[in-house]
Amino acid sequence: MRIAVIGAGAIGGTIAALLDRAGHEVTITARGAQLESIRASGLTISGGWGEHTARPRASDLLDETPELAFVCTKAQDAGTAIQANAAWLDGIPVVIVQNGLDAITVAERLLPEAQVVGAIALYAASYLEPGVVTVTAAGPTFIGATDVSRSGQAEFAAGILGAAMPTILTRDFRGAQWSKLIVNQVNAMPAITGMSAQQTLGDPALLRIITASMREAVRVGLASRVRFAALQGLSQPLLRVFSLAPLRLGCALPRLMARRMGDTPNPGSTLQSIRRGQPTEIDFLNGAVVRAAAAIGRDAPINRALTELVHRVEKSGDFLRVEEVAASVPVRA
Repeated sequence: MRIAVIGAGAIGGTIAALLDRAGHEVTITARGAQLESIRASGLTISGGWGEHTARPRASDLLDETPELAFVCTKAQDAGTAIQANAAWLDGIPVVIVQNGLDAITVAERLLPEAQVVGAIALYAASYLEPGVVTVTAAGPTFIGATDVSRSGQAEFAAGILGAAMPTILTRDFRGAQWSKLIVNQVNAMPAITGMSAQQTLGDPALLRIITASMREAVRVGLASRVRFAALQGLSQPLLRVFSLAPLRLGCALPRLMARRMGDTPNPGSTLQSIRRGQPTEIDFLNGAVVRAAAAIGRDAPINRALTELVHRVEKSGDFLRVEEVAASVPVRA
């Protein structure tokens, strides 16, 4: 099958390489050194799902209509990437693989004739040098639709991707988006400190802040009438209890998440962007919690503070010490 993957970072690179290994005719869009490297030497994946060097057709833009497309750019780049390739995407199933809550809405507005569904990647992968992606923690990809009329397209895409990598078809994509948003609460602190996710969760002061930001996000979701999907050990009953528990007891949940990450240092996608000198998608992670809170007349001060600190590091290039972070994000029990 002719499949296009728009965006060749950690997530898109993984999907492209595994679809290539499964025998599909893959076209990938990339930019700069990544594009040059893929053209010259292919795209190499290693780690959780073994090693493979894919030789996809690579270009900066699509130039033909595929039978299925995956949009895997960072959330802040999605609109531009979709617009640039729109002529080749309308009328086909398009899977938007992104963090945050707004991806499908943006894609549907820009691709009114496409069959848009969503995906959430639950594996961890690092892309720190051109042409090379390392899967640091294997995990499934959830695929689903926010519109029941697109259920068939979601099932089709899940079947194709599922033959190449672990994939789960979900009937509650909004709940899955929110559960992944809670998982992604661990991304901000590595970007602020330069530490791995495991290191930040192992520091008592930082763990306390991460727990507070997670609890704040869960409370916003519950107040927005979200039913959290069962995902990576999270569930509606667990998160409801977590939202009510004292902070010191709530710290057990992110500690459990740290243990499930394994021993390979996980920098998180936000820190990876900073290391590459690129804008992060923090406005679509912690920033999404702030916007969701505002939509129901609430405030999310901890998520807002973390968003501002990531932007501070983006601009200065200087990571913050633990003491600086603790002073900048006051947390109450």
